[in-house]
Amino acid sequence: MSGNGWGLDTVFVRWMWCRALLHRGWWLVTSVYLVVDAHLSASELVLIGVGQSVVSLLFEVPAGVLADTFSRKWSLVVSHVLMGAAMLATGLVSGFMPLMATQMVWGLSWTFASGADVAWISDELDDPARVSAVLMRSEQAQLTGTVAGLVGVGGLAWLTRPGTALVLAGAAMLLLGLYVVVGFREHRFVTVRTKRWSASWSILIRGSTLVRGSRLVLAIFAATFLVNGVVNAFGRLYPLRLVDLGLSVDPVVWLAGLGVLMSLAGAAGLRIVRPHIDGVHTVRRGYVIACAVAVVGVVGLVGAPGENSGSLAVLLAAGALPLTRTFSTIWVNRQTSSDVRATVHSLLAQAKSLGEITCGLAIAAIAQFADMSIALVTCAALLVITILLVQYFGSPRSERLP
Repeated sequence: MSGNGWGLDTVFVRWMWCRALLHRGWWLVTSVYLVVDAHLSASELVLIGVGQSVVSLLFEVPAGVLADTFSRKWSLVVSHVLMGAAMLATGLVSGFMPLMATQMVWGLSWTFASGADVAWISDELDDPARVSAVLMRSEQAQLTGTVAGLVGVGGLAWLTRPGTALVLAGAAMLLLGLYVVVGFREHRFVTVRTKRWSASWSILIRGSTLVRGSRLVLAIFAATFLVNGVVNAFGRLYPLRLVDLGLSVDPVVWLAGLGVLMSLAGAAGLRIVRPHIDGVHTVRRGYVIACAVAVVGVVGLVGAPGENSGSLAVLLAAGALPLTRTFSTIWVNRQTSSDVRATVHSLLAQAKSLGEITCGLAIAAIAQFADMSIALVTCAALLVITILLVQYFGSPRSERLP
């Protein structure tokens, strides 16, 4: 039990719920703020996402190595400080370049959390079967936390103004860092106290070797590259597409309602999958199905004649795509040893960032020089390629490391 009387799994899941409430509620308001208040164009919206990803690409692996060398817990604390500051600052600026700066700091904050969170709970529990179950629970918690955040932060923005909601959400994220300080013990992790830089380099080499030595892990990395390029671009384009279709109510209210529905649907889907998560085929099939549903949604948004059909298409795509993150995290975690766990997850996050940059720049260029419909069709094509990749290279015979 942890010091406050809760089990470590409960401490972790509740933290994930609270963090999702704040940052996903914040992002709902931010996505509308960037379109309605800051009046950014389609290409500028995608380029902000690319800016975030550049920062993540540069700092992801160093942050992961530091977490494996110094502390997973304190890496998460640093993440909260940076994240809260960026969220707060977003509500205080409105120009493209200042907003780019705040979003880049927000991207930096995630480099200290991605990998460190999974590595912390995996090592402290030290039970692979239990860890997979906790990761599924935490994803469900993030989805239900998203519902609370969309309603709470979105409602606050509607009652006051978007800038006020963004500032308050950022302040709350800073305070949530205290929960990590108090509630996260770190008994199993051993800090490297001598020759830290050589030890850090050794950790990076071992983690990279593990990735290169597994056909399955390489396939997951490639799929992550493609899927997250789509997630990043689609997440920034669909609010603009829905606004262009004509929304009959306030965009914040409409998008909050959509977010609630897609989060509840995702949580229900994970609830169904959770009892079977240890099956040989479950993760791969879940990944493929999520991508296939997203293809239907993205193509549906292109041809949608109005707000209702467009919203249904968004519900399918944006509801299915986040599930791929859960499946890839569990998939990679099974292949990773304790001493390089945060580093390998950071390498996975780096593949995500590289995909957001490469695919994001391509989709931004298409949106700028062609039109949004062609950009969305490109997103669907990338998802089809991902399905073929996972089906061919993600077979059960590659499940274990050579």
